[in-house]
Amino acid sequence: MQSAEASARSAKTVLLIALIAASATSSLGMGIRQTFGLLLLPLATESGVAPWAFGLAVALHNLVWGLAQPFSGAMADKYGSGRVMAAGAIFYVIGCGLPALFPSNATVLIGIGLFSGLGVASAGTGLALAAVARLAPAAKRGEYIGIASAGGSLGQAAMVPLVFHAIGWMGATGAMAMLAISALLIIPIARNIEWKPTPRIGPPAAGLRGLPALARNALADRNFALLTGGFFACGFQLAFLTTHLPSHIALCGLPANIGMTALMMVGLFNIPGSWLCGWLSSRIRPENGLAWIYLFRTIAIAIFAYTTPTEWGTILFASVMGFVWLGTVPLTSAAIARSFGVANLGALYGVCFFSHQIGGFLGAGSGALLMETVGNYTAFWPVMIVVGLIASLLNWMTRTSGPRVAAA
Repeated sequence: MQSAEASARSAKTVLLIALIAASATSSLGMGIRQTFGLLLLPLATESGVAPWAFGLAVALHNLVWGLAQPFSGAMADKYGSGRVMAAGAIFYVIGCGLPALFPSNATVLIGIGLFSGLGVASAGTGLALAAVARLAPAAKRGEYIGIASAGGSLGQAAMVPLVFHAIGWMGATGAMAMLAISALLIIPIARNIEWKPTPRIGPPAAGLRGLPALARNALADRNFALLTGGFFACGFQLAFLTTHLPSHIALCGLPANIGMTALMMVGLFNIPGSWLCGWLSSRIRPENGLAWIYLFRTIAIAIFAYTTPTEWGTILFASVMGFVWLGTVPLTSAAIARSFGVANLGALYGVCFFSHQIGGFLGAGSGALLMETVGNYTAFWPVMIVVGLIASLLNWMTRTSGPRVAAA
């Protein structure tokens, strides 16, 4: 009896440590990329980095992230999330350090576009939350995923004003050097998440060798395919806003600090939003929650796009968007875990997430193209609205009825 109680206490301690570590690594991994939009105009002014090059770099970052996520997820399922996240930190250091030391169009494309994309795929939210899902009891899995996601949002909110002020103190390249150094902190923290694979009952993780068959089988499932299609809109909308919202605000004649404040409010309001979505994922069909999020988010975008921008209106828009910003992550993870279990959650989330990042590539890249050719983002807002409405419809069309695989 005492042995069972001691084992239960030990499991709770491991889960608590993993929650804290997952929040910290998500804060760094996701927080770094959250600040990229602040660097677009300063790098152009200070170092002559063309806005099209920076926008294309962020678009490539999203595409590389999506391409790499299934592979990093499969490796994490097989060998432990912590080891893969530590490797991701190194990619991140190179990705931010290269343009900091040698700022140019080419280094921004290689650093932010390629290496930081590999970094966030390996050290971002996906692997941390998959590790938490494997450690958490099945009945509260979604809730714990939401807690870890919410904890990570706190760091994201803090990094935005930190980088904004660092640009004023040290310039854009100095701020990027600071981001490179901060990525090193991921390495010691990652040891506390899942340094070795979590022992579990059932078939082993597919790993890299089994990834193609795993992806084919999942995408052949109608509901997984619909979930994946809806995730495209999430990446499309959020990548555009993360990259171009500060520039759009500046073009509207509002003070530059409003762009910083807007991104910070997104991070702050994402804290309760992510927790709530994780809590709901254990109580409602996750796909229904996703449908409401896409609809709510799209309505907010439509109001913001077709009303005269003001300082308080922008902050209100950012707060509303923040509340449903990354709520899609715990809900999507919970939907996949409910149908396919957690043994391959990292890989399957990565397959679904690839659609998200194709959307991110198109959202960030199209915004950069518009900025370069037209000088504003007016034509982009109707597309944002249509894409969001389609995503809401796709999630309403899902017909999952419960787990098909033991959620061990």
